[in-house]
Amino acid sequence: DISLPPDNSKLKRLVDIIFSLLFLFLYAPLLLLVCLFIKINSPGPILFKQWRAGKGGKRFLFYKFRSMFRNVPSVIHKEYAKNLIVDSYQFGWIKDKTIYKLVRDFRITKVGHIIRKLSIDEIPQFFNVLRGDMSIVGPRPPILYELEFYSEEERKRLMVKPGITGLWQISGRSSTSFAEMVELDLEYIDKWSLSLDIKIMLKTVSAIFRIHEAY
Repeated sequence: DISLPPDNSKLKRLVDIIFSLLFLFLYAPLLLLVCLFIKINSPGPILFKQWRAGKGGKRFLFYKFRSMFRNVPSVIHKEYAKNLIVDSYQFGWIKDKTIYKLVRDFRITKVGHIIRKLSIDEIPQFFNVLRGDMSIVGPRPPILYELEFYSEEERKRLMVKPGITGLWQISGRSSTSFAEMVELDLEYIDKWSLSLDIKIMLKTVSAIFRIHEAY
């Protein structure tokens, strides 16, 4: 079992709550502005909600700012995820690197492109953190259908709570391959410490501004 010891889990949870409340309070004006732009740009809800796999594979309702048009099909991403995870088929090539997200995605709105580039679409996940479904730092939560393609080794990512950011985000964001992401996630779980979490959070800020690596 590679999950965190109880004392470490409590400390991590305390940091999650304090930081999330502080962040949401400080950036409340920005959140209201983003909500307005999303509503003006395209019809549909402000938030995108999706079932994801959390710790131990338990599903939870995951929040993001909506960056896509309403009622877009998921079959495109499901096929991409299968190719990426199972077949290692490099659907979107960038300088011979496999990327974790689709590069040219017609489903994304104009405002969606901007908030994705700056990772603003991820901010509602702080509410997931407050609910206890996620942590600020940890492996990204997979979509439920992605678990169909996971190996036993890849399922070890589910041994801890998923996070908003993690080692793979500060190591290249979407330009890292799926295999590299899994390796970094397991390294994080194995080497966890409060100082490591703080280091990742600080480095995430600079990673956000590497917008050429975000999609």
